[in-house]
Amino acid sequence: MSNDQSPSPADLGREFSRRDGFMRHLGIDLVNIGTGTSELRMQVQSFHINFNRTCHGGALFALADSAFGLASNSQGVLSAGIDTHMTYQAAVSEGETLTAKAWETSRSRRIAMYRVDVSNSQGNLVAGFTGTVYITGKINNG
Repeated sequence: MSNDQSPSPADLGREFSRRDGFMRHLGIDLVNIGTGTSELRMQVQSFHINFNRTCHGGALFALADSAFGLASNSQGVLSAGIDTHMTYQAAVSEGETLTAKAWETSRSRRIAMYRVDVSNSQGNLVAGFTGTVYITGKINNG
């Protein structure tokens, strides 16, 4: 890529994922990223498990929130979350592999909204997430 070109969403996604220590700590991997979209994967490990012997809601939220963050920043403009909401549809056990798919549902000059579905390896929805970002206008190109 030359200096006069903006980084691609894939380049940005790889760089943002590399810099995100919390994603690495939780074992969240970037699968795919495009303009306004992202797909992440996480295998549920023993440290993700809560006292009820299921995946901690915070781990599910972190997976969805990471997909939201990457999708909302994929255009190289710093976007900051200002509102999120998450619902939990099914319990998740240790060993399951989860996929979070995020996509932009609307965008204006300063506000954008996203949806994230978190599914298990059978394709069943286990959690749903919606989020709104404020688009700062500042360049965020890795």
